[in-house]
Amino acid sequence: MRRFASVTLHPAGDQAVLVEFAGEVSPELSSQIQSLANWFNRSVKEGVYECIPGFKTLYVEYDPLVYTFSVLQGLIHQGLCDMPKTAEMTSKVIWIPVCYDPELAPDLSDVAEINGLTVEDVIRLHSQPQYYVYFTGFLPNFPFLKGMPREIATPRLARPRVLVPGGSVGIAGEQTGFYPVDSPGGWRIVGRIPVRMYDRRRDQPFLLQQGDWLQFFPISRSEYEDLQELDRLSPYEFRIESLHKGRFMGENPVILTEGQSTVDDSREVET
Repeated sequence: MRRFASVTLHPAGDQAVLVEFAGEVSPELSSQIQSLANWFNRSVKEGVYECIPGFKTLYVEYDPLVYTFSVLQGLIHQGLCDMPKTAEMTSKVIWIPVCYDPELAPDLSDVAEINGLTVEDVIRLHSQPQYYVYFTGFLPNFPFLKGMPREIATPRLARPRVLVPGGSVGIAGEQTGFYPVDSPGGWRIVGRIPVRMYDRRRDQPFLLQQGDWLQFFPISRSEYEDLQELDRLSPYEFRIESLHKGRFMGENPVILTEGQSTVDDSREVET
């Protein structure tokens, strides 16, 4: 007998399936999702174009001339059963400088006022946690993070800006993140990073990967200008601390197709 959590398969057209995992959004759940994506990359040599992780999902795009939905369902089941209960997760903590000067943080005072805090409180609370990178997307190296204190949660702007400068750090609801390049956007801007976060001068222009941790730290306006000038000359050397530890992966899930009722996580299934 083996105990199973549940996943649900949602067809996404005739060339993709969305694998939805049960449970709360967490680094542990994220590691399960990434483990399944890694299994596809390692074990399935043709017929699967791409695996894209989300907070609780994995989007699997496939060739319908190679796999039917039912065959792909079997592959997903195999991948889930092959996932180890504990995986050795290698990631890193990346320290990122942020200047919270009012000229670079046009919404900082609004975030403070909406939440009944001082500007200093917002800076302290925002730069205090280590944020987990669940996935990147939308823009090159745009991180989707969790871990921001609820005390500074603030709604998006009612009217998005036409241009948000690259490096801008924003808040939207209970999330925070940064714009790696110039872009339209509706997040509340509370600071700016002085160095390039998408840098094609590097061998690996994408700094962040799923599973990494991010730590903002405040800098002064003069430090911002100094780092900005240095970054124009050569890529900034981030402080990076390596992590390597076993992460609990949970039990092998049982598959449900869309429309079936959810299986209780504590249900025992004979194998």
